[in-house]
Amino acid sequence: MSSPRLAIPQSKTPAFPIPDSPDITRRKFLASVGAAAVGVTILQPELVRGADANSRINLGVIGCGGRGSWIADLFARNGNYNVVALADYFQDRVDATGEKLNVPEAKRFTGLSGYKKLLEQNLDAVAIETPPYFHAEQAAAAVDAGKHVYLAKPVAVDVPGCRSVAASGLKATESKHVFRVDFQTRAMPAYREVASRIHKGEIGKLMTVYAEYQTNLMFEERDAQLRKDPNNPEVRLRTWGIDRVLSGDVITEQNIHALDVATWLVNADPIRAYGTGGRSRPFLGDAWDHFSLLFFFPDDLVVSFTSKQAGFGFDDIMVRAHGTTGTAETNYGGKCWLHSREEVFNGETDNIYQVGVEKNIASFHEDITKGDCSNPTVTPSVRSNLTTILGRTAAYKGGEVTWAEMLKANEKWHFDAQGLKS
Repeated sequence: MSSPRLAIPQSKTPAFPIPDSPDITRRKFLASVGAAAVGVTILQPELVRGADANSRINLGVIGCGGRGSWIADLFARNGNYNVVALADYFQDRVDATGEKLNVPEAKRFTGLSGYKKLLEQNLDAVAIETPPYFHAEQAAAAVDAGKHVYLAKPVAVDVPGCRSVAASGLKATESKHVFRVDFQTRAMPAYREVASRIHKGEIGKLMTVYAEYQTNLMFEERDAQLRKDPNNPEVRLRTWGIDRVLSGDVITEQNIHALDVATWLVNADPIRAYGTGGRSRPFLGDAWDHFSLLFFFPDDLVVSFTSKQAGFGFDDIMVRAHGTTGTAETNYGGKCWLHSREEVFNGETDNIYQVGVEKNIASFHEDITKGDCSNPTVTPSVRSNLTTILGRTAAYKGGEVTWAEMLKANEKWHFDAQGLKS
């Protein structure tokens, strides 16, 4: 059984086309390139930036909340970047980050369209760390503005957004710009080693895969903040983590870490998903806090997935793959191992939350200065993002949804920005 695929070609062999979508009409020419050749582009540094490999990259950061401010600081501490401009809806956030990193007041932009003013500045690259709802639009604008893009996961909250990011990644390659998606797991040697060994067949044919993202109760402080002023749109924006549209729901915003690894190990699009989920926390936000799903892949392979964002006593982001000749397991911040009849591998991923980002920031600089615009992180990130949307759609339905049905429906989510400053 086959299904439509959505990915960015990685070689000169025709590959998976980007399906037609009214949401990427302004870049329609890219759709015709989708089935054509897009190869690895290696350029001399001077052709990319007009500078040598030791030059600092002028960076703007879009999104200065908790993670955005932290990411901005990591870029500054890397030593190869000048953080020269900031954008966030909220003045207090750009000011706090700006004061910390010595960004002039004139280079701090606010409001929903503040990122557009940032993109008008003399920048080489941007890091996008806003709520996921805005990622696709802001990434597209950054590529159109001729900037290299460092994008937080998830890349989008809906199918049109995923299509837009796929198109933006392709356009970045075509225009000789770097586009990197920040998954910490894919930057870690232990994860890479396990994935490589599985793909080489070291545990045989995959039979079953288990994935989970389990946490204790989260976001109590956001619920408390929302309860103080539940009808204030700015408070809704600040508490986006418990807002379904702004976050993509927990399965897309957080659980994607586990499902990204699962689809990486399986190396295929799911055919369909079946499942359920719901809300156990008495929060004002409408995001769910637990999911339970089965993803059906080619060759009768099933990925079992569960997640929770409530309770107490157990936290883990784990994927375990059982093959005909062995087993492998990955744990975020823990052990990554593979055992088979002939092979044994044992690895660690301590402090992955920070180290993974530091590695991605370093790789972003290296790709820019070397002129490597192949952008290999885009395709798997779009795939895993769509996988979360497939599971989310099935869970909301309390039944089964196919990959083909999801793509055909092309459901677009809308955030009501009434009452917010532009």
